[in-house]
Amino acid sequence: MHNHAAMTAELVLVIDDNERNSKLVRDVLEAAGLRTMSALTATDGLALARDRQPDLVLMDLRLPDLDGFTARQKLLEDPRTAGIPVVAVSAIPLSHAGDTWRGAGFAGYVEKPLDVLALPDRVRGYIAGTTGPALS
Repeated sequence: MHNHAAMTAELVLVIDDNERNSKLVRDVLEAAGLRTMSALTATDGLALARDRQPDLVLMDLRLPDLDGFTARQKLLEDPRTAGIPVVAVSAIPLSHAGDTWRGAGFAGYVEKPLDVLALPDRVRGYIAGTTGPALS
């Protein structure tokens, strides 16, 4: 029997080297009933994704150790994490970002500053595969 309500809340991994930004995102998602965990570097984020198998990764594109595109590639190359949707988070407006993020295998693109009111529904949509890729 597949009862969705009985399932554990979706787990979102937030990879962002800005602690305040990361905490804001986690607080908003947790208030909406999602579970979260975070990493400040791409390396830690990759390890967490492998170990904990989150339902979604929100990845800042500018990280201190690897850029988000490289980290995305590493997730795709590992069979344990290849199926996890990853959403790019960047201060660069979508209109300036072009389609590079889509070509890199990101499920979506979220602009900073984040629209915190819309974020939980957007995240759930990405997890379910129903949110269109580009929403600023």
